[in-house]
Amino acid sequence: MTEKELRKKAMALPQQPGVYIMKNKDKKIIYIGKAKKLKNRVSQYFGSHTNHGVKVYRMTQNVDDFDYILCDSEFEALVLEASLIKQHQPKYNILLKDDKGYHYIKITKGDFPKIRECKKMENDGAQYLGPYTSGFSVKQAVEETLKIFKLPRCNKQFPRDYNKSRPCLNGFMGICSAPCAGRISQEEFRESIYSAIAFLKGGSVKAVKDMQAQMLECSENLQFEEAAKLRDRIKAIKNLEERQKVVSINVPEEDVFALVNGNKKACFEVIRFEQGKLTDSEYWLIDAVEDIPASRFELIERYYSMRSRIPSRIAVDGEIEDEELLHQYLESERGKKLEIIHPQKGEHLSIVNMCIKNANEHLAQQQGRLGRELATLEELRQLLGLEKIPEYIESYDISHTFGADNVAGMIVFHNGRPMKSAYKRFSIKGFDGQNDVGSMNEVLTRRFNHYYNDDEDSTFKILPDLILLDGGEPQVRAVLPVIRSMGLDVPVFGMVKDNKHRTRAIALNGGEIEINSHRQVFTLVSTIQEEVHRFAITYHHKKHTKSTLSTSLTKIDGIGDAKAKALLKHFKTISAIKSASISELSQVKGITVKNAEDIFNFYNN
Repeated sequence: MTEKELRKKAMALPQQPGVYIMKNKDKKIIYIGKAKKLKNRVSQYFGSHTNHGVKVYRMTQNVDDFDYILCDSEFEALVLEASLIKQHQPKYNILLKDDKGYHYIKITKGDFPKIRECKKMENDGAQYLGPYTSGFSVKQAVEETLKIFKLPRCNKQFPRDYNKSRPCLNGFMGICSAPCAGRISQEEFRESIYSAIAFLKGGSVKAVKDMQAQMLECSENLQFEEAAKLRDRIKAIKNLEERQKVVSINVPEEDVFALVNGNKKACFEVIRFEQGKLTDSEYWLIDAVEDIPASRFELIERYYSMRSRIPSRIAVDGEIEDEELLHQYLESERGKKLEIIHPQKGEHLSIVNMCIKNANEHLAQQQGRLGRELATLEELRQLLGLEKIPEYIESYDISHTFGADNVAGMIVFHNGRPMKSAYKRFSIKGFDGQNDVGSMNEVLTRRFNHYYNDDEDSTFKILPDLILLDGGEPQVRAVLPVIRSMGLDVPVFGMVKDNKHRTRAIALNGGEIEINSHRQVFTLVSTIQEEVHRFAITYHHKKHTKSTLSTSLTKIDGIGDAKAKALLKHFKTISAIKSASISELSQVKGITVKNAEDIFNFYNN
């Protein structure tokens, strides 16, 4: 359907609650949404695009039709929407991806078992505890257990390495029983393993209670050394619990959410508490959001569609759109009462602030990996007078041999780094002969036709922030009319070389900008110019070599372009053709015995 037809269909919808289902031209579901009033909500997609964000705009560009289901209430619509999203996983609904696998605690077999964390069970005779969804809690539990029961973390194999070496630093510090130095017998080691497994299965409260009873029994039986070991273990557990109180809350269970929005990216952070202790922490880096309250609703709803446990209390760092509706939905999913809070003071506010701080840190880390590149791009933006940082730069170069085998290369630098998955090659089709300006015009025309006509997944659908052409002002003048005629506004500059083929300046319509004094910009532009030249000339050499080889074959009587291509396709190289017998040559489709004899004689006489 055209957009006009879709809007007409949307305007005919009733003003009732319901779920709408957007489909593309292949009838595949690409988005599912709920609405309090279907007509108002759905018609917004097919009106003016000026108020739409990038994600919504891209989605609407792919909508060919939509269905809808009427509901009795907005709550019923939300429940149905969540169920359909789980079932169909539409492309434009998935803000968060559940890429967390299951985690296990592994106890190896043998005389000296080891306790480790792992991500899958194997048929190796080991004992496995789990599965657990939280890698954080598994890692923490294993670390605590190894520390309390003084079990080795090293890769030494026992009994092979038993009593064979001096203890490592952990042994000297007293946090490992050091079987490598023979400080513990096999029986004592296995007793520690059994106690550690009981600790992992029963938790600290039960473990302490059992150990206190054992310690008392050992004292009564005058087994003071054994009682001292149990006393030390109990003390270690209590010390760990004291340290964990630094990050704890006085409620049985609570999830804390924070959403921090950046210029290009946002971070959605979750911290989970059970029995008052921090048990898990997760975060997702997503595209920057336009409506933070609405996004909080979507993200929290999506999060609990991926996790089985919904706690009794949820703390959030800000406003949630339709909070009462979300509250009602989560309570129905949990089957018990639930509280959503917006802390203003006290320990809950400090935990929310910690969640916000972590989200900011993850955004900063993502930014930090690109810090130097982004600083260079900001300098380039100022130098060229651009409105925004050119994060996505395309560069083009033409290559040929005296006007023969004309090709062009297109490379992409994203955030100052090569994005090779977006590189493209063009074979010039519009004319023969040497005409770099005409070639550049053809290439940019074809590139932006792809922008309007390709499927959504194509990298051609990404509009560049800046185009750099290998050449001066003539190339820029050739390309600007093409871009403007297509209704686009993309800055275009040329890269000017000196007589030693090194980057000297950036050309624009009417002059040049010297970049030698801007070291980082100079390095970036030089790198782009060298890379686009390498890419274009590599493609040209490949095409020219194939053309030359094909030309040598066509010198043979009776061998035209079609037969030359058939021979190259069959034998791959001219060397293989030269080495072939008449019988082997005649097996190629279209090659007669006479042709085979002529080819054989041409290369062997």
